[in-house]
Amino acid sequence: MGDTDGRDDRWARAGFATRAIHAGQDPDPATGAVIVPVYQTSTFAQRGVGEHAGWDYARSGNPTRDALETALASLEGGAHGFAFASGLAAGDAVLRTLAPGDHVVMGNDVYGGTYRQFARVHGPWGLEFDPVDLSSVDALEAAWRPETRLLWVETPTNPLLTVFDIAALAAFAHERGARVVVDNTFATPALQRPLALGADVVVHSTTKYLGGHSDVVGGAVVTSDGELAERIGFLQNAVGGVPGPWDVFLVLRGIKTLAVRMRAHCENARAVVAALEELPGVRQVLYPGLPDHPGHDAATRQMDDFGGMVSFRLADEAAAVAACGRFRVFTLAESLGGVESLVEHPGRMTHLSTAGSPLEVPGDLVRLSVGIEDPADLVADLHQALAG
Repeated sequence: MGDTDGRDDRWARAGFATRAIHAGQDPDPATGAVIVPVYQTSTFAQRGVGEHAGWDYARSGNPTRDALETALASLEGGAHGFAFASGLAAGDAVLRTLAPGDHVVMGNDVYGGTYRQFARVHGPWGLEFDPVDLSSVDALEAAWRPETRLLWVETPTNPLLTVFDIAALAAFAHERGARVVVDNTFATPALQRPLALGADVVVHSTTKYLGGHSDVVGGAVVTSDGELAERIGFLQNAVGGVPGPWDVFLVLRGIKTLAVRMRAHCENARAVVAALEELPGVRQVLYPGLPDHPGHDAATRQMDDFGGMVSFRLADEAAAVAACGRFRVFTLAESLGGVESLVEHPGRMTHLSTAGSPLEVPGDLVRLSVGIEDPADLVADLHQALAG
C-alpha cells in the first residue's frame, strides 16, 4: 500500500496524547491484541491473481507500517504519512521530487548529514542549492532564483538551536511558487506542527524523539499535498528505502509516550540551562527558552515548549573536547532524543562533514541531548564535568 491516508477521523478531535496512543492503532481484529502486531512477512497470500487484502509485497506496504504512517500523519495534522528506513532516506525522497537544474534554498545551520546529502549526492546529480541565514529577508531574496523550487527549513536547528519563523518563511516561499519543507526532528509534533503554520512537508528522523529509546533508526515524511504525496509514495516503493516491521513497531511504541517524555525533556532542559548559566567557563548558552535568544519570540509563537536540546560554548575547542570526556551521567555519543542524556562535540562528531563548508560549526561548541533522568543528577554531572 505504501501511502496511507493518514486521516483517522475518529480521533480528529482528540488531544495529542490520545492520538499518539490510538490513531491508526486499533486492536487487532483477528486476535484482539491491543498493540499493533509485528507483521514479520515479506509477502502476502492472494485470493486470486491480483486479488489481495490490501497488501501484496512488504516493500510496497505492511499493516504494521500502515499503522505508523497513519499515526504520524495524525500527530502532524497531515493527510498522508510515509515511513522510511532513516531520516536521510526520508529527506532523499523529498529531494527526488525535484529535477536537475532545480534550486533549493536551505538554512545555513542544518544537520551535517543533510548538508552532506545536498553537497555530495544531489548536487553532483544536478540539484543546485544555497545555504542561507533564513532569519534575513535580504539574504533570502538575494539567494532566490526563478528556478528555486524548495525552501528547506530546520527549526530549531542542529546544533546551534537557531529558530526560524515558519509562517513567515512559508508565506515568502509560496508567494514565489516554491514548496516549504520543515525538518521537525528537534521539536517533534508534541511541541511544533509546521503544516498548521503553512509548511507543505514535514520530515523527521524517527530515530530521535519519536522513537525515543535509542534502539531504532527510521524516518518519516508527512504532507497534505495530494500531488506530492502520490510522488513520495511512488518513490518510497520504487527506491525501496523502507523500514522493516520491527523497526516500525519500535517507533510506534515510542510515540505512545511522546507527550509525557517531551514534558520531562523540557523540564530537565530548563534545569540544565539554569545550571549552565551559573557555571564559570561557559561563554554562551544556546537554548530557545532563554529570553535573550534571538529566536525566542518566534519559538514562543510557534512552539508549545522549548525542547530538550541545549548547546553551549566554552573557551576554545580544546576545552570543549576535554569537557565532553569528563561527563559521567551524560553519555558521550552521537544521536539525540532518547530517554538517556547524551553529550557530543558537533565539530568532530555529527557535523564533521561540514568542516571547511559554509556550515562549519564552532570548535568550542558542546551539544547536550537532555534525557529524563533525575534533574539533580544531570546538574551535578554538569558541575563535575565543567569544573576543569
